Amino acid sequence: MVSLVSFWNGDKPLAVLSYYACHPQSYYRTGIPNPDFPGIARFVRGQAVPEALHVHFNGAGGNIGAGKFNDGSKENRVMLAMRLADGMTRAWEVTKKMTITPQEVDWRTLAVSLPLAPYLDEAKLRADLKLGTAASISAADKLAFVLRCKEGRKIDLGMLTLGNIRVLHMPGELFVEYQLAAKQMRPDLHVAMAAYADYGTAYIGTEIAYSQGGYETEPRSSNVAPSVEHVLMDGMRKLLEAK
Repeated sequence: MVSLVSFWNGDKPLAVLSYYACHPQSYYRTGIPNPDFPGIARFVRGQAVPEALHVHFNGAGGNIGAGKFNDGSKENRVMLAMRLADGMTRAWEVTKKMTITPQEVDWRTLAVSLPLAPYLDEAKLRADLKLGTAASISAADKLAFVLRCKEGRKIDLGMLTLGNIRVLHMPGELFVEYQLAAKQMRPDLHVAMAAYADYGTAYIGTEIAYSQGGYETEPRSSNVAPSVEHVLMDGMRKLLEAK
């Protein structure tokens, strides 16, 4: 499901924002920077509507992968890109224009304290940091987040309001259940989501996911505790219910 938000000046499109929840990778570690399939899809749409700026946001795709397309095949990358471009096209074709006033445009944030994963040990991370190995890189990331939490620093959840549209901006490699929950909280509105806003958390699973196993909720992959679900769900609800 692709969500599209576009901005217009009369009949002239100015910008198109697209949202899609999926790991934005079909294959990787080639040593060559590239935008993978979302970037190809965005480029295709940019050529179709060149007068507008096209910006793509990854949704809550922490536990959603490219599936059969993620096999390292160059052909599959293009195929997946064209499927996403097709979704963007079909969303574009059913665009509903509406006039909004300045009073209907709003940006607000909510600062939340995310619970630190209990297995993150500051002393061990500092020791690993001194090893000077590949493990030191991961230790540096995790230690930075530990120190942030201990200093009481919070993470902002953001929400853009445009008339009856709400776009949530969330931290980390978020599980898709959060995005689905946000849409269910306000079925009367058009709700879209961009994740990955602050990657200090790394993966953010649902509470039950931490007991079910899987790479995304292992100690090497997630820096937050299972109770993070309650914090984020409450935060999204407060933002979406705000007047």
